[in-house]
Amino acid sequence: MTSPAALLSGQTPLAVRMRPVSLAEVAGQRHLLRAGSPIVALADPDATSPGAVSIILWGPPGTGKTTLAQAIARSSGRRFVELSAITAGVKDVREVMQEAITQRDLYGQTTILFLDEIHRFTKAQQDALLPGVENGWVILIAATTENPSFSVISPLLSRSLLLTLQPLTDDDIGLLVDRAVDDARGLNGAVTLSVEARSSLVRLASGDARRALTGLEAGAAVALSHAAAASADGDEAASGDDSEDATEGTGVPEVSADDIAQAVDKALLRYDRQGDEHYDVISAFIKSIRGSDPDAALHYLARMIEAGEDPRFIARRLVISASEDVGLADPQALAIAVAAADAVAFIGMPEGRIPLAEATVYLATTAKSNAAYVGIDAAIADIRAGGFGRVPLHLRDAHYPGAKRLGHGRGYIYSHDSEFGIVPQQYLPDELDGRHYYEPKNLGAERDIGARLERIRRILGDR
Repeated sequence: MTSPAALLSGQTPLAVRMRPVSLAEVAGQRHLLRAGSPIVALADPDATSPGAVSIILWGPPGTGKTTLAQAIARSSGRRFVELSAITAGVKDVREVMQEAITQRDLYGQTTILFLDEIHRFTKAQQDALLPGVENGWVILIAATTENPSFSVISPLLSRSLLLTLQPLTDDDIGLLVDRAVDDARGLNGAVTLSVEARSSLVRLASGDARRALTGLEAGAAVALSHAAAASADGDEAASGDDSEDATEGTGVPEVSADDIAQAVDKALLRYDRQGDEHYDVISAFIKSIRGSDPDAALHYLARMIEAGEDPRFIARRLVISASEDVGLADPQALAIAVAAADAVAFIGMPEGRIPLAEATVYLATTAKSNAAYVGIDAAIADIRAGGFGRVPLHLRDAHYPGAKRLGHGRGYIYSHDSEFGIVPQQYLPDELDGRHYYEPKNLGAERDIGARLERIRRILGDR
């Protein structure tokens, strides 16, 4: 049985010790492990074809990318070489390729090159992989947490299969935790786990196996420390007791929810300020505001704040949302969004979360109209299609010498000379006369704007 001293001595981390040695032990990713799948074919030691296809594993941290690569290598009996894009360079890649050719030619052995964090490789470094992949010198298994469409060069993508890993389910995490408690490679029964502690680990892991096992190991260390302290206190008490009732302990320590809380203070938040989560969460944030759901909008705002997103970025998106999605249905929305942006810049974080939240709730709950946004895009579309024409003579600048002789300004009527401030006069070029770009909706303040605009257009002659 693993001793408390062993758990606390800084030995190989539990997550590493519990890494599966075969595909059968892998938790989750069943969609990638069906019979005949590329991963299963790679792991088959009896495969007749040595030149299996290279693969790129894309998924969040802790979902099993390294685990799958190592399980493939162990199951298939192929030579396994691991490089990290954080530390490796072109020279290292070329050395692996040369050795792979030697191993193939002399011993008939195929090399699996596992390259972790491939998105950290530059284009030149990724180019160095191409000959080995294309000629079958190595079977490349590359792992990345970032979208390969943005981080991996096209020639390498076209020569590999892209396989997407999903976050582990709660059942998957629970299975791994239970296995780690009992397995000889893990805690080997040194502790038990309360139901509440198990639930806490599953919840805090957020689909990340490494996070769950690291939390379990830390929680077990806390529980064993408490048990050791209690045992020492008991020994002191027993030293002055001549009775035969003194005991050596109360059995195997139990890891409680409090032990887990002491070891792991908060859930792992998946968020990469340069990756998919950055774009996915901000997209969900804006769409929740547009959909008038303040609760969802605050949820995504909290996720960004907790992940350390730049508050200025959030504020800019709120200003855009106020203009694009609220518009003139509530003219005050833009002022509030801009005020929130100014406030964040002025007071900073963490207090800046308050004006951000205020603006978020205001935008989510107010009336919405994209009429101004649609209007400017329609006008731009006409311009790009060549629909602009010449500015009518009466609207042209008549202040420079000779302008009036050219007819500039002739016939222009000053609007403020009219009782109503509006005169029947053409403003659009002849080619677009009568074109309407702004069509207010019957929502919020735009209801009044629409009624006024209808009267204005009648005065203008509904041109």
